[in-house]
Amino acid sequence: MMTKLILATNNQNKLREIREMLKGLPFEVVSQSEAGFDLDVEETGKTFLANAAIKAEALRDAAGQRGISCYTLADDSGLCVEALGGAPGVYSHRYAGENATDAKRNTKLLAEMEGKENRRASFICAMVLMTPEHHSVSFEGEVCGEIGDAPRGENGFGYDPIFYIDGRSFAEFSAEEKNAVSHRKRALEQVVAELKKRMEERKKNENADE
Repeated sequence: MMTKLILATNNQNKLREIREMLKGLPFEVVSQSEAGFDLDVEETGKTFLANAAIKAEALRDAAGQRGISCYTLADDSGLCVEALGGAPGVYSHRYAGENATDAKRNTKLLAEMEGKENRRASFICAMVLMTPEHHSVSFEGEVCGEIGDAPRGENGFGYDPIFYIDGRSFAEFSAEEKNAVSHRKRALEQVVAELKKRMEERKKNENADE
């Protein structure tokens, strides 16, 4: 029987990626809207993990109220710049205001970095998995690079045009190249390993009961 795994997002790219990685495992992966939930959770956490936990728990509680036994998975991610004390961090999306464009966020960050020699930065993705038994498991993926002097590239989104690895911006990577090293992919690999372990343990327990 397929076990339902509900994502605390409606992002189709995330949904596609997770479905691909869980191929062969007994999970039905759906977005929260596909599962019939319309949640708009306020992210009040001070860390990526705290925000991911808020979203995963809210979705778990909503599913529980309907008597749905499932896994829920949520993530939170952003850019941390060493010379700015870890900013923009959890405020990455709101760094230049609530309704700012990616271009405005990049312009603000480049202005903040003017004259700074230390350009080190990292993209971080935190994920929280809630099990049907209400256990919480946390994961974190990170990719390190540096802030460039100017935006480059036409791919990606967010801060990708100014985040450089080995002389190339993330916006110059193909989707396949970026996904192979991205912070979200690294966190998701840990989630998949955890789910595989849990499925193996369940199978052993079922065999022992026969």
